[in-house]
Amino acid sequence: MNFYDRYRKGETHSVYADIEKLGEEAFSPVFYTDVEKVLMETFRRVKLNLDIIYKELRNINYVFWKDEEGNIQALLRPLSDVDEQLDILERNIESIGKLPMSVKMFYKTVGSCDFSWNYQDDPNILWELADPIQIISLSDCILQVTDQYWFEEMEEYIQNKGFGFAFLELSADNFHKDNMSGGAAYALQLNYERSIDGKFLNEPNNTTFINYLRICFESCGFPSISYEDNKIYQEFCDKVKPQLLKI
Repeated sequence: MNFYDRYRKGETHSVYADIEKLGEEAFSPVFYTDVEKVLMETFRRVKLNLDIIYKELRNINYVFWKDEEGNIQALLRPLSDVDEQLDILERNIESIGKLPMSVKMFYKTVGSCDFSWNYQDDPNILWELADPIQIISLSDCILQVTDQYWFEEMEEYIQNKGFGFAFLELSADNFHKDNMSGGAAYALQLNYERSIDGKFLNEPNNTTFINYLRICFESCGFPSISYEDNKIYQEFCDKVKPQLLKI
């Protein structure tokens, strides 16, 4: 049975574990069509799950961030020229690393997400330090890597700070999301070899990008909240979780 059929039958964890074992061979003609179908199905589910969580958050009057025109910024769909913008991002990082296929598929299928509480509009954060799911937009990624100091900073991390790799910041940590002094941003590790998925750094679970999303959905978008300690969250999660698809 191929990866895609296994994934559809519920082997979501084991399929990605087996794909990871392939390394760069996953990009070979023998495997890549199958692997790409798995990625497409995964991020179709990610998009659906985010839509479900967002809808229920709206129902409980959750306070989202908005732009200057008052448009909620919780979910921004893929850019109309997403392939061209991904090409810009990849050309700017190509000398120090490659973007994993999982992140490219996220930007092609989902766009961006930010379920953090808008503490400027309402300082009474509903679920403090719940670490709401957040992945910045592709446009913000490009701004990050085209900053005049970014490349020098990454070379410093690679050569002098002992990291051995560059990274792309994709999310604030749980403290910064709540307007508190915190630690390093959650960041995607950039490796020189091609990869299907990549390590998601500084996040408490020491995991990969796809597994970070998986963990977030296990907690209905708020991976640091305690289910037992919050009645509003219990009711929210009891309504949302049965609707979410495994990734």
